[in-house]
Amino acid sequence: MSQPEPETIPARLRADHVSVSFEFFPPKDDAGEDVLWEAIRRLERVSPDFVSVTYGAGGTTQDRTVRITEEISRRTSLTAMAHLTCVGKSVRELEDVLDEFADAGIDHVLALRGDPPGDVRATWTAHPEGLTYASELVELIARRGGFEIGVAAFPDVHPESADLDADVETLVRKAEAGASFAVTQMVFDPETYLALRDRVNARVDLPITAGIMPITNLKQIRRMSELMGTPIPAATVERLHAVEGDPAAVRAEGIAIAIEMCQRLLDEGVPGLHFITMNRSTATLEVHGALGLGDR
Repeated sequence: MSQPEPETIPARLRADHVSVSFEFFPPKDDAGEDVLWEAIRRLERVSPDFVSVTYGAGGTTQDRTVRITEEISRRTSLTAMAHLTCVGKSVRELEDVLDEFADAGIDHVLALRGDPPGDVRATWTAHPEGLTYASELVELIARRGGFEIGVAAFPDVHPESADLDADVETLVRKAEAGASFAVTQMVFDPETYLALRDRVNARVDLPITAGIMPITNLKQIRRMSELMGTPIPAATVERLHAVEGDPAAVRAEGIAIAIEMCQRLLDEGVPGLHFITMNRSTATLEVHGALGLGDR
């Protein structure tokens, strides 16, 4: 007799097969929403363990995040998680958002401090009646109850952290505050992910799924790397530079790099791969198919 599928995201990350999940962002208009739903319909066919919906700087997409996450839960078979940040929100306002999530049937939240609106490199300033650290948001959500809480992890060291030691301590603190799993920023070097995972898991039981974004556009990935403060490994840059004048070749090489990186992570027992889709499905499905993840 087969065992029932685990219901929560952390349980799925602890299951005996690698978890596959997808990240979307709330579209700005009806045309963007049509693109998103086309991607969701195509990606639903491969039965991901969960999907997540991001939350704009300063809560600019709060209403869309709630609505899209609720609609995914209602219109599909997918387990949906909403992101939540501390940016521009008092504790009372954060509690109100959590009430909206609960009323919409959303029971998984990715708790983030968030970036300063307008300039991610600006000095972080908390709302006068808000929170300063993601661990405080985790504590707030845990006190309220009713949610499984995920947090962010930074394999290449958070831009404001002194070093990897500090990032390990931060993740341990989030776990002790009530987080039950973590999702990394996009991974460009599997070795940095493995170093973070191993050091954190030596301290606490916190499954960490790896964020993966197949490179299909060199300009876009450079910009995202700069914004996140995440360096692209020299070997990856060299491979992409070799075909830079040919968009189709850049895309093919970027997907090949993603496949190689994911395979390395799978070989090392990664609990999950979290694909950052940019609301598209084709590149993600190519990587998924090449890895044989449909045979989990």
